Amino acid sequence: MEKRIIDVKYVAALARLELDSEKEERLQKEMETILNYVDTLSELDVSNIEPTAHAVQMTNVLRDDVSEPPFQREEMLSNAPETVGGELIKVPAVIPGEEEN
Repeated sequence: MEKRIIDVKYVAALARLELDSEKEERLQKEMETILNYVDTLSELDVSNIEPTAHAVQMTNVLRDDVSEPPFQREEMLSNAPETVGGELIKVPAVIPGEEEN
């Protein structure tokens, strides 16, 4: 396999990464390993293998679309840890300072 010159600094700049020399060297070796593996894969004869989108044949993995009655509001609210006025589900505040009773 031929030796490639990979411009790690260019790849890092594209990925917006700041690398020190130690990490550049490690990334260089890892990228070479990956490309060597791809070279190995490209040597395989796949002329008799049918292209596929999935490793396992998948057929109709969806359930039937069956209409069901909706949850009853009271049943749903009874499962909530806390409600507001028995009408709404109380959830934790996600915006600081917006706590309201």
